[in-house]
Amino acid sequence: MKHKFNVIFTLLATGLFFMCPFLEIKASDKLKGNLSQNSPVFSRFEYQGNDKVYQDHPLEDDEFYSPILQGCYPDPSITRKGNDYYVVNSSFAMFPGVPIFHSNDLVNWKQIGHVLDRTSQLKVHDTGISAGVYAPAIRYNPYNDTFYMITTQFAGDFGNIVVKTKDPHKGWSDPFKLNFNGIDPSIFFDDDGKAYVVHNDAPDRGKELYEGHRVIKIWDYDLEKDQVIAGTDKIIVDGGVDITQEPIWIEAPHIYKKNGRYFLMCAEGGTGDWHSEVIFVSDDPRGPYVPAKNNPIMSQRYLNPNRANRVEWAGHADLVEGPDGTMYGVFLAVRPNEKGRVNTGRETFILPVDWSGEFPVFINGLIPLEPKLKMPQDVVNKTGTGEFFPNGNFTFTEDFTSELLDYRWIGMRGPREEFIEVTEKGLQVTPFKTNIKAVAPTSALFQRQMHKNFTATTTLDYQPATERDLAGIVCYQSESFNYVFGITKKDSDYYLLLERTENGKSEIQASSKIDVAAPIKLQVQADGDDYRFSYSVNGNDFINLGGTVSGDILSTNVAGGFTGSLIGLYATSANDALPE
Repeated sequence: MKHKFNVIFTLLATGLFFMCPFLEIKASDKLKGNLSQNSPVFSRFEYQGNDKVYQDHPLEDDEFYSPILQGCYPDPSITRKGNDYYVVNSSFAMFPGVPIFHSNDLVNWKQIGHVLDRTSQLKVHDTGISAGVYAPAIRYNPYNDTFYMITTQFAGDFGNIVVKTKDPHKGWSDPFKLNFNGIDPSIFFDDDGKAYVVHNDAPDRGKELYEGHRVIKIWDYDLEKDQVIAGTDKIIVDGGVDITQEPIWIEAPHIYKKNGRYFLMCAEGGTGDWHSEVIFVSDDPRGPYVPAKNNPIMSQRYLNPNRANRVEWAGHADLVEGPDGTMYGVFLAVRPNEKGRVNTGRETFILPVDWSGEFPVFINGLIPLEPKLKMPQDVVNKTGTGEFFPNGNFTFTEDFTSELLDYRWIGMRGPREEFIEVTEKGLQVTPFKTNIKAVAPTSALFQRQMHKNFTATTTLDYQPATERDLAGIVCYQSESFNYVFGITKKDSDYYLLLERTENGKSEIQASSKIDVAAPIKLQVQADGDDYRFSYSVNGNDFINLGGTVSGDILSTNVAGGFTGSLIGLYATSANDALPE
């Protein structure tokens, strides 16, 4: 596994790889010349998760679930200002980019929007799903009362960028492009007002020792110009904890200061099955840094692969002091299904951290992770109520009767507003002349798959005009790996079809004539690796199309890349899936 991720990371690193929790949807200028007027209407969407781990582990009054963000919310970073906590995640080619969440207690989270929500900030219109924006770091600087989000955007001729704001609830600046290569930048503000940037980079030219050999660099940062200071770059970690052991992919660095000393925490081992978190210390922010003797301080790589409720790939962490004075760490990990598939992608977990000794240690971070944790003192679990983000087993329903659309709905490579509009009948999707396999903006509105076992149902009112028109549900891991379950036309008849695309090659799994005089319900169900696509013409009785099919192509460790599976409401006027 680690070798697959190394190859992808190498391609990315070298540039060769391609308010409230709602968004107000208004009529907008459409993409002229790229739209069809034959627009389907989705009048309802319901997602219901039903994982056994939550049935077997009901919460007590003083407990909460980890992951705190289920589904594709990888590479978490966290910061604090007073009693306000903010978490950001990678978003790759999703639009808008970098979801941002707010909490006052580390348990109850509200999504307040996205950091990169404008085309001037996010230019991912022509990039593969696993390029774009990833590994963001968010920091609050008390020296100038400003929040910073620094990240890598492999698209739009950006590279490494930083944006900033006085209030994360009110939007962020346009990007400042930073003058250095590499990935995974993080910013550190010292007590004396000075600022530094650390990041992953390649070794100096000619000094590469093995595949996956990387270094951590530091730069002085000019707060007035929002730019690293030329000539200040320095390698502070070469290879990892012990370069004689050829450690791979030292990355995701963050600096913390405690008792006058500087601690550099990094991920090591690649973001697959050898992932871990390691720590170094120095008396100066620019090093030299010495690794702790007890590294790694968190990993799941040494454990029995047959254990119950497996959590794997843990790493890419960030630390913050909790409301009760206890340290906590957010990090990514995955929860494979019974066949080892990773369809929910890399999720955001949390653990308490013991920093009573010289180095921080994730409490129970080297033994099998449990699905439940004790809450910080005096916190009440409100997840899933009001505007608080749900976790565990839950049902999410969208009736599309309000112009306030939940922030969980995302587009791909372009703004949602370019193809959706709330009407009296529901959500109208104006199809683009691109289909789901295109490396281009697509007219599909997505939710993340958040459970191994789920049911997603939508009601669709649609009469395609030609075989080039199609609308329905898509289960989407990438442009090259997906299922399309939609209505199209052939001659004078209407058809419902199921198409599987694996590594860019598409095959029709099944098709059936269908009456589209009235709205039709479309449904996808997953039971681990088994997926079933069904429809109802009377609103109650569902008919399966195509039998049980494998969810393998929706898994990260089959399709590659860094995303989890998405469930989309999809339309196109460039359909190439033809019924048999």
